[in-house]
Amino acid sequence: MAKDALTLAWDDMRKRHFASAIKRLESKSDIYEENFEYYLAIGVACLYVGDIGAATSYFQMARRLRLTDTRLLLGQAAIFLRHGDTARALQYYLQIKESDPSNKTASAAMEFIRLHGDYDTICRWVDTGRIEQFYPPLGVNYQKVFSIAIPLLACVLGVVVALSLFPKKDKTSGPRRDLSDLVLTESDKNSLHETDLSTQSYNFNFSDKEISKRYSAALNYFQAGRDNAAQIEVNTLLNSNASVSVKQKARILCEYFDVPDFNTVKDVPDLTEVKENPFLYYDCWVDWGGKVSNVKTFADSSFSCSLLVGDENLEKYDGTVTVKFDSAPNINTSQSVKILGQLTLEDGELCVKGRAVYQSVKKQ
Repeated sequence: MAKDALTLAWDDMRKRHFASAIKRLESKSDIYEENFEYYLAIGVACLYVGDIGAATSYFQMARRLRLTDTRLLLGQAAIFLRHGDTARALQYYLQIKESDPSNKTASAAMEFIRLHGDYDTICRWVDTGRIEQFYPPLGVNYQKVFSIAIPLLACVLGVVVALSLFPKKDKTSGPRRDLSDLVLTESDKNSLHETDLSTQSYNFNFSDKEISKRYSAALNYFQAGRDNAAQIEVNTLLNSNASVSVKQKARILCEYFDVPDFNTVKDVPDLTEVKENPFLYYDCWVDWGGKVSNVKTFADSSFSCSLLVGDENLEKYDGTVTVKFDSAPNINTSQSVKILGQLTLEDGELCVKGRAVYQSVKKQ
């Protein structure tokens, strides 16, 4: 079966035939216009041959299409590292570690910066090619592997046959995290709700059965990877007559939630739902789209804007919300944008604490 140019190019790069990969991809530029994997592949090939200008350009084009791809972030971090800009490189490595804590390349690069991150050492590593160990991994060079593996093949086959004689144990994936410490104890179950309601008023007055049901739902949603849904259940309990012990355990559960990206965020509420009961959606993550206005950049580099939430042309308009970033993102205000952020309240006003933005490179 014939392989496409991208697959063949990655095969070339695994064999360290970077010039062949670049030539192959350049001949298909008209076919793969505005294709993330194409820009990433040719950018990586250019990086390995030392054409840093071309690699930078291709990575920038890829970034406009997808912000959080680990391979892309590794490539861009490597460019900053080559230039001795370790501060910028560390920002990218930290972003990688947030979404992929076990990423070995990012960990190794951060350790290198910590121990040997002076400009002279970086120059020597670039000169000798050792810097390539921090580039996006290419996978196994099968030509080299085969030359080593063939003499061992008989031994490996013997081991496989021997192991096949033993019964296999079924393996099932475990829970996302051990929540045994958060299971309600008998003491908790004996006092699931506040008994003295005279000093406080609650948005929800639940029975013991309803409190237990919602708390169990929060744990189940978490184990299913649905942190937003779990957060809503937690917020409901925190605004109810649930006992102090239940609320404390619900707050601890929130500490286990992951920071999502555009590809992993789930159960995103609509702005209209949030405005009806903002306290229920506090700390939930959203990836709302629309257009921005009232852009402001402050002296400390922080940034705020108004996001008109709706579709690309605002034919569907849900409302306006304030968005704030710790540092100014690159947003083209003439185009529609999608913003990933966490819902919060500032001075009683609904606000999105921005984390990432996405805009198509195609003109609208």
